[in-house]
Amino acid sequence: MAVGKEIRTKIASIKNTQKITRAMEKIAASRMRKTKDRMQATRPYSKKIARIIKHLAHANPEYKHSFLIKRDVKRVGIIVVSSDKGLCGGLNSNVFRKTLTHLSQWEKEGIDVDIATIGGKAAGFFSNLKANVVASSAKLGDAPHIQDIVGLIRIMLDSYNAGHIDELYVINNEFVNTMTQKPIIQQLLPVIACEIHTTLSGRHWDYIYEPDAKDILDHLLIRYVESIVYQGLVENNACEQAARMVAMKSASDNAGNLISELQLIYNKARQAAITQEISEIVAGAAAV
Repeated sequence: MAVGKEIRTKIASIKNTQKITRAMEKIAASRMRKTKDRMQATRPYSKKIARIIKHLAHANPEYKHSFLIKRDVKRVGIIVVSSDKGLCGGLNSNVFRKTLTHLSQWEKEGIDVDIATIGGKAAGFFSNLKANVVASSAKLGDAPHIQDIVGLIRIMLDSYNAGHIDELYVINNEFVNTMTQKPIIQQLLPVIACEIHTTLSGRHWDYIYEPDAKDILDHLLIRYVESIVYQGLVENNACEQAARMVAMKSASDNAGNLISELQLIYNKARQAAITQEISEIVAGAAAV
C-alpha cells in the first residue's frame, strides 16, 4: 500500500507540526498575561501625561515651547512599532498597511517622510521598501525598558528641534481585547490641544510652574513623547502575544481538521486495497 504509506507519513508530519503550534499557543498565552499586565500598569501614566500636555496647548505660558507651535508641514517623521518575530497573524501587516496609506497621502501632498522603526519586522519591511529609515531598534524582548528606545526618540526629537521635520507621529497596534488588535496613529508633535469644557472658555489661563516654565516644559514634553512611544511599544507587545496565541490555536485546529480528512482518505484507500485483494483471491480460487 504505497498510497497508504504516503498518507501515514503526511499524518505523522502534521501531528508533529500540531504539537509545535499547541506548545507555541501555550507559551503565547503565558506571555500575553505578563505583557497585558505591564501594558495596563503603564496606561494610567501615559494617559495622564498626555492629558496634561494637551491642556498645555490651550495655555498661554510665559515660555512657549517649540513642541507646542504648529509649522508649515514639508517633512514628517513617523515611528513605526512592530514585532521582532512573525507567526502572529496579520498584526504587522495591518500596521504596515496603515503606514503605507499615510505615506501615499503625504507623497501626493509633496511631503517627505523620515521613518524610525521599532521591531525587526518593521526594519526589514521598510528597508526592502527603500524608505528613508533614519533610526531603528530591535530585539527589545517582552519586557522592554524605556531606556532601550530613548536613543531612537532622541534622534527624532533632535530632527524636530533642528527644523528638519515639522510633525512627528507614532504608529502601533492598540490592544482592545484578546481577539481584537487595531493599528492606530497618534500625532506626537506639535501637540494637538484637547477640548476643555470650562467656564473660563475664551480667557487666558496657564499652570503655575515651579521653579520656572522653561525647565519644566523642556523636561515634561520630552517625557511625554517618550511615554507615548513606550506605551505604544508595550501595547504592541501585548497585541503580538494575543495575536500569536490566536494564530497558533487556529493553526492547531486546522491541523486537526486536516488530520481527520487524511485519516478518512487513508481508511478509504485501505478499504479499497483490501477489497481488491479479496477480489483477486476469489478470482484466483474460481479459476482453479
